[in-house]
Amino acid sequence: MSAAFLGLIVAFSFSGTAGQAATSNKRPDVEMRDGQNDFDFEIGMWKTQLKRLVKPLTGSTTWVEYMGTTKVSKVWNGKANLVELDVSGPAGKIEALSLRLYNPESRQWSLNFSNSAGGTIAIPSIGEFKNGRGEFYNQETLYGRSIFVRFVIWCSNADSCHFEQAFSGDGGKTWEVNWIATDTREKKLIR
Repeated sequence: MSAAFLGLIVAFSFSGTAGQAATSNKRPDVEMRDGQNDFDFEIGMWKTQLKRLVKPLTGSTTWVEYMGTTKVSKVWNGKANLVELDVSGPAGKIEALSLRLYNPESRQWSLNFSNSAGGTIAIPSIGEFKNGRGEFYNQETLYGRSIFVRFVIWCSNADSCHFEQAFSGDGGKTWEVNWIATDTREKKLIR
């Protein structure tokens, strides 16, 4: 075996190892909480009261209110769930769904929202629960400008949960709440 050929073998074996290390998506060995069951509390039927700010980030103070239901179903043995929102009010009707997907590697959830009026899925919000509070973030466009979106979930007890969405037009320095929903449990969903 020539020295040049042996050199090539050594070079390829090191470059392969270096390439694998550089492209690995694995997190370092850090103790991370498994959040796969974070949304189990919400499985079932809920009575929903919703308020929506009509024109967010414009200085508007006009809110519209809706009443209806939310149904949350477990999917893929808890690695996902499907939220079906159906509310109505003087401003009309909102039919929406959110497919929540759990990523076991990052131990985070993605919230993938769709409204029946638009027929597309929005940019997912990514986040996790800490100390009973879920916080999820994304970046979207509103009125042609890039904004940050924050979606927060917390429950005061097993039968009442609160959801709040806020937008930031200044890179997260200030937040304006534009979507507030309170869900009250109706009955457990049996699967």
